[in-house]
Amino acid sequence: MEMVQDYFGCMVFDERVMKGVLSEKVYKSLKRTIDRGVPLDITVANAVASAMKDWAVSKGATHYTHWFQPETGVTAEKHDSFINPAPDGRVIMEFSGKELVKGEPDASSFPSGGLRATFEARGYTAWDPTSYAFIKDGTLYIPTAFCSYTGEALDKKVPLLRSMDALNVQALRILKLFGNTDVRCVKTSVGPEQEYFLIPEELYRQRKDLIMTGRTLFGAMPPKGQEMEDHYFGSIKPRIAEYMADLDRELWKLGILAKTKHNEVAPAQHELAPIYRTTNIATDNNQLTMEVMQKVAQKHGLVCLLHEKPFEGVNGSGKHNNWSISTDTGVNLLTPGKNPYENAQFLLFLSAVIKAVDDYQDLLRLSVATAGNDHRLGANEAPPAIISIFLGDELSGVLEAIENDTPYDSSARQKMQLGVGVLPEFSKDTTDRNRTSPFAFTGNKFEFRMLGSSNSISCANIHLNGAVAEVLKQFADTLENAEDFNKALQELIRKTIREHKRIIFNGNGYDDSWIEEAEKRGLLNLKTTADAMPKLLDKKNVDMLTYHKIFTESELHSRCDIMLENYTKTVNIEANTMVDMVSKQILPALSKFSGDLAKNLKAKEITTKYETGVINTIASLMDEIFDSAVALENAVKELKKIDNAIEASAYVRDVILPAMDKLRKPVDEAETLTAEEYWPFPTYDKLLFSVR
Repeated sequence: MEMVQDYFGCMVFDERVMKGVLSEKVYKSLKRTIDRGVPLDITVANAVASAMKDWAVSKGATHYTHWFQPETGVTAEKHDSFINPAPDGRVIMEFSGKELVKGEPDASSFPSGGLRATFEARGYTAWDPTSYAFIKDGTLYIPTAFCSYTGEALDKKVPLLRSMDALNVQALRILKLFGNTDVRCVKTSVGPEQEYFLIPEELYRQRKDLIMTGRTLFGAMPPKGQEMEDHYFGSIKPRIAEYMADLDRELWKLGILAKTKHNEVAPAQHELAPIYRTTNIATDNNQLTMEVMQKVAQKHGLVCLLHEKPFEGVNGSGKHNNWSISTDTGVNLLTPGKNPYENAQFLLFLSAVIKAVDDYQDLLRLSVATAGNDHRLGANEAPPAIISIFLGDELSGVLEAIENDTPYDSSARQKMQLGVGVLPEFSKDTTDRNRTSPFAFTGNKFEFRMLGSSNSISCANIHLNGAVAEVLKQFADTLENAEDFNKALQELIRKTIREHKRIIFNGNGYDDSWIEEAEKRGLLNLKTTADAMPKLLDKKNVDMLTYHKIFTESELHSRCDIMLENYTKTVNIEANTMVDMVSKQILPALSKFSGDLAKNLKAKEITTKYETGVINTIASLMDEIFDSAVALENAVKELKKIDNAIEASAYVRDVILPAMDKLRKPVDEAETLTAEEYWPFPTYDKLLFSVR
């Protein structure tokens, strides 16, 4: 039997392969580029390209592609073969360093938010050597960045790499103050937990809304939903288990560290969690994971739904972004230490995250804002749209003691004085978890729980890295100029806690009282994408993101436009799909059903309450459905007249979405009254409970 160790990463051009196919000189040069960002010499690039091509061809690859992540939210690729003509009429397989390092896809058809005109087509992809190349479906995939001819970033990878570099620069300044001169690099790591639904493909094909939008726009709740709580961590059904086993195998071949799999809360919902990787690699891996999940599902006659809220009334799907900061010497900077200096260092980095989340709560909120995620945030399975931090009782007690300049005493544990005493050692499990918190400390990392299941994790990590980098800069500026470092350090941590403790909340984020309490604290409650996204252009955000060279000002304006346009277009497609389903499927089905009932009633000598009642109710609902569909259609026509992205998104929020809700209500009621054989598409009970 083949062991996992035998095939793990077999399709990845990783360090094991590099050591075997590259000369020692080339390998060391490439490692310096990967580890330290040293520019890559073209002779090294040629050697790497030749070895990479030979390895890929030996694995059956015939093509290569520069794989990039434009602002569409999905990945993009253009495939070129390795073949080149030989003088005798044959072909030879060639791949140069120039082809490895740079590609030139058409940039005119990708979202640019005004950075590029439609006729300006030139764009470039640039090899990202920090993320390993891999083989999929007979093609060598080369992870790349994507930029315009004039140098603007047109993708999610470039700003992510910039944000990681910004945090590295500022964290090194802090570590130097603590005497950690051996650290050469600080990186953030991420472990993104991925939730998803699996439904039978034959049922999916019968639902126009699922095909067009990824979610059901209509659907009454079945007799059973998730209220029995029997699906969560329940035994995995054989068909799903086979899918999960194949998924693991395919991901492992690609070097993706798929670790945990289980049933989630809602029926037909599941989760996959990987082991932590450097943020850039984790982002690439997550994009690839979502693609592989959908492809493997098709092989099993299933469809993998990654939409945040595919079914009304049951839990939607998120993506928990477990984020930490570590040095190249193996130290997690969010782990308490065993001596005063280590503890003070931990508390300073912890304070930096607290201040960053408070100062830039709007950026974190907008980083997860999409039309799909708006349906989920604030529901029972997701944190509210209000950003807050959960620390747990023990760590909150430590910070309170520091704030009040009083000893920390926990039972028989030692008293703590910053920089003098010892922070009580506590493992990551001494405090309970809080699943209602958007940003929870879980021992040596923070779990950002607001991300939507279908989205790239890039945006959230770009803004999180940037915000923390900015606060670390402020801290370093203060401490580098201090006459007494220890005194200044203690005062800085205490001041930060006092000024930003409003963001710390250890209670139930689902409770309505928290919304009132958050408002009193002055925390933002940006409920929709239309509310959140314009905050990207607030002066403090533009100043921070441009100072750290994460974005240029023009790139920020472009991304605001792109995200708002995406929001508007998404809802527009959903509205048009609803109108189409009503006119072509739902109203004809209701007419047929009520007509047949009327015929049966006429043929009988007696009337029944069932038939007369249903006929009258459906007639009334059909009128309501028709009127609501016309109103929605007219609202969509008005939307087309609005050119400004911010105004259009506000119109979607205030007019289109309420009109969609108004149309859905009578349709769902009519579904509950209509005989099963008349309803034009599969209902929730079939979609959620058919897989065995």
